Amino acid sequence: MSVLNLDDFTDLIERPDGGVRRDAEARRERQIVPPGALGRLDELGEWLSAAQNAVPVRPVERPRLILFAGDHGIAALDVSARPAGGARHLVRDVLEGASPAAVLARRLQVPVRIVDMALDCDPDAFPAEVTRHRVRRGSGRIDIEDALTLDEAEAAVRAGMAVADEEADSGTDLVVLGDVSVGGTTAAAVLVAALCGTDASVVTGRGGHPIDDLTWMRKCAAIRDALRRARPVLGDQLQLLATVGGADLAAMTGFLLQCAVRKLPVILDGVVAAACALVAQRVAFRAPDWWLAGHDSGEPGQAKALDRMAMEPLLTQGVKAGEGLGALLALPLVQAAAALAAELPEKPEKPDAEDGKEAGDEAEPDAAGRREESAE
Repeated sequence: MSVLNLDDFTDLIERPDGGVRRDAEARRERQIVPPGALGRLDELGEWLSAAQNAVPVRPVERPRLILFAGDHGIAALDVSARPAGGARHLVRDVLEGASPAAVLARRLQVPVRIVDMALDCDPDAFPAEVTRHRVRRGSGRIDIEDALTLDEAEAAVRAGMAVADEEADSGTDLVVLGDVSVGGTTAAAVLVAALCGTDASVVTGRGGHPIDDLTWMRKCAAIRDALRRARPVLGDQLQLLATVGGADLAAMTGFLLQCAVRKLPVILDGVVAAACALVAQRVAFRAPDWWLAGHDSGEPGQAKALDRMAMEPLLTQGVKAGEGLGALLALPLVQAAAALAAELPEKPEKPDAEDGKEAGDEAEPDAAGRREESAE
């Protein structure tokens, strides 16, 4: 395996075509509903048109929910309301259609794909299509040890890239990206604090399954200790993911970068996806142009990351359940924007004023001629 150089993504990733976006804006101005009357739907339709390189925009017909799964060793410090190593139960609920995200995906007819990167269970607990990209069993306790070795971090990033290629090649036209993890929001908060240069208390949230004050204080202390280990490696994003990330977070980062390479748009879910997006932005500054923030989960780490990337969430519903649920809620909004941009008719062209004048000039002799004939 060749050595992975994340800096290569800077040259590989292009922005969505600005000329196409201008064409989409011009088309929107010609439609019967005045520009601005549809609010942010105008912006979404134009963004999607540029991402697709198509005017009019094509409908979003083959979206997919991608969930990267893993357990984090930091959960052993009781920083989560869920038990350490319990992500496998969450994965089982999704696969059996019993989780909120699974219910909504079924209603929206969106297929779900789970990618096990570091669940703390035997690989044979799940089907091979779930576990074939797994890097290790669980990730290290980031307050006192690295989450991954550097080789494992590289393998995880490559796995995420491979998943992006598989989705692009299979015809997926938009990805809803989320995670299934225990301890993942703690690792994500460390990444955000490190990259934004802020303190642990600023990014420590209550998680998808809200925690009490005592647990929040333990979580804040764990983030503080992990942050001390993160700061010395801020210049190397792969080493940062190995030190305080995790296999699922490293894979999501690789996935986001490769989606930008393949020009595959992504809707981000909560704080874990936002943290990975922030790492990916540090790698390749053009990459965020291919992503949307689906919703505001209320996690302070997510808000900090989105602010740093100048991304405004599409929805603010206070959804904290994770597993891509909030981003799934935003999907119909994007689909509606595409439908309106493509299907609203254009205003009829007004008759040319000069043509009307010439026509009137030509009519006068005829009228005069008819008057003369009448007199005779």
